[in-house]
Amino acid sequence: MNTKTVKSAVPVLLIGATWLIWALAFPLYRPLHFAGAAVISALVYGLSRSFVWRDRTVVVPDTPVEEKKEEVKEPQTEEEKALAELRTERDKAVSEMRRLNDAIADPAISAQIDHLEDVTGKIFDVVAEKPAKRPQIRRFLQYYLPTTLKILNAYDRMGGAGIEGENISATKEKVEGMMDTISAAFDKQLDALYGEEALDISTDITVMEQMLAREGLSDNQMPGV
Repeated sequence: MNTKTVKSAVPVLLIGATWLIWALAFPLYRPLHFAGAAVISALVYGLSRSFVWRDRTVVVPDTPVEEKKEEVKEPQTEEEKALAELRTERDKAVSEMRRLNDAIADPAISAQIDHLEDVTGKIFDVVAEKPAKRPQIRRFLQYYLPTTLKILNAYDRMGGAGIEGENISATKEKVEGMMDTISAAFDKQLDALYGEEALDISTDITVMEQMLAREGLSDNQMPGV
């Protein structure tokens, strides 16, 4: 708790009243008149401060000081930055596929876009979980995925042209014929990301089979056991 001295304003008001009364009762046109008024005013001020209207001391509660908490952001590592960029690319690609799927009325193309969206999301998820696999999808990111979106965008624009001219019809047929190949390529890209795991599991299975056979715990015992 803090204390604060509060001065009374009454003594000052009494000085003003003293000068007013003096001016009404006595002349004020010589220096002596003003000196007399000043002396009386000083006496009134001193007496009022000493015996009647003294200064008061009051208690002032402490004002809590709000501490400003600065938000400290941890610096991102290169791996965190790469992961954030990867997620941004995934969201952008999946969002564009959904937009194209909504815009393209052909049920066969729509079903293939659904499949591409699902596989694309899984590809990104695998790499996000294991960033060391990112070099394996470099060409997928830089060429196959953006080119697929470009082809589908062209198909969408031509489908919305409202006519079936020679160029439009021929291009749409090429896109429709290419979709199976694109879907198969996306599937192979996802499958390739599991290549190391598949090899590790295959090796583990082979070693376990051999150990079980040596220990007589398998029907397929090794020769000479």
